[in-house]
Amino acid sequence: MRVLLDENLPIDLAPEIAGHEVDTVLGLGWSGINNGELLRRCAGRFEALVTMDRNLQFQQPISRQPFGVILVRARSNRLAHLRPLMPQLLSALEALRPGEFRMIGA
Repeated sequence: MRVLLDENLPIDLAPEIAGHEVDTVLGLGWSGINNGELLRRCAGRFEALVTMDRNLQFQQPISRQPFGVILVRARSNRLAHLRPLMPQLLSALEALRPGEFRMIGA
């Protein structure tokens, strides 16, 4: 699955998402774009967007997107707080469908 990590997640998380093709907003040079533009750019390129942006689901119509969105809720975006959530993230990615919003973590 093609996965995009939002800019609020560390790029060092990408290798932790085993079995998936992972790009980052930072790596693509998309830092600073608004959420609407981010979703437009994801369409047709990715099957999943992984973010810590709790407002995304209220700002944009996720159900109309051709990819799914996973919200990661953790104490911080440090790897030490994200690594324990990897089994949940991998499981959510396997089950994710287009237009679906899932939340993992606390």
